[in-house]
Amino acid sequence: MKVLAISGSLRRDSLNTRLLRAAAELAPSGVEVELLDPAVIKELPIYDQDDDGMTPPVAARRLRGSIRLADALLIATPEYNGTIPGGLKNAIDWASRPYAEASLRHKPTAVIGASTGLFGAVWAQAEARKSLSIAGAEVLEDEFPVGQADEAFGDDGLLVEPELNERLAEIVGELADHTRKLAAA
Repeated sequence: MKVLAISGSLRRDSLNTRLLRAAAELAPSGVEVELLDPAVIKELPIYDQDDDGMTPPVAARRLRGSIRLADALLIATPEYNGTIPGGLKNAIDWASRPYAEASLRHKPTAVIGASTGLFGAVWAQAEARKSLSIAGAEVLEDEFPVGQADEAFGDDGLLVEPELNERLAEIVGELADHTRKLAAA
């Protein structure tokens, strides 16, 4: 099973990208977590239906194709001003169109998040789940906030607290189970 991991933070030393890498390390047997190249989100123009005709922008086609090829999505979002970053929201908008054939439609998805604050991007996770659900994704309601994330990772790339690693592994496992159930239905 292939899980496409999408980081809402594009910076080089992103804590959310680190969180996705930890999820890849903790994924159950048979589940491959592959990180989306951040350049795809960086290169997306702001969504405009006028630009989404017969030949959408290359970055939009790459994003949609990557999502279609994945069995499920794992999205990690930071929190900017109480919500999700504009780049991530823009990627969701591009992946939600055209609605009837949207790459997000019926895609099993889990949302996690990390921030340097105490609350671990809880609001941003809720906003991302809301936007993804409206776009037609099959979103797990679980949240996984990692607060004070600048201190949460060890040298091995995993989270310092064993309980957090266990919970992150559980979420990836729940996403895989959810994906299998949807495929069987």
